[in-house]
Amino acid sequence: QVQVVESGGGLVQPGGSLRLSCAASGSIGSINTMGWYRQAPGKQREPVATVTSSSSTHYADSVKGRFTISRDNAKNTVYLQMNSLKAEDTAVYYCHVNAVTYGTWYENNYWGQGTQVTVSS
Repeated sequence: QVQVVESGGGLVQPGGSLRLSCAASGSIGSINTMGWYRQAPGKQREPVATVTSSSSTHYADSVKGRFTISRDNAKNTVYLQMNSLKAEDTAVYYCHVNAVTYGTWYENNYWGQGTQVTVSS
């Protein structure tokens, strides 16, 4: 099994910054894509940013130029630096990990429990 744990959410004023972290642990053979999704009240979960094992990144149009995703392969960790935060960024942010189980060829998708980000004055 693989565990995914996020941290770093909280309350911030508009224009402020937050950094989210997500660490994967457990029976990991290799990790493919890691990413962040978010779900605002009454809305569907949407992708925010993803990073592949070769560090290729992709961002939602709404966060381009403000958010930066990065990963530390040695620590099985992915980060999301969020700058110039807006009220519409308020949501629960979920970490997603696509990993191959150790000793097998099987890929699975794993999700963290979510961390709340609230942007408000």
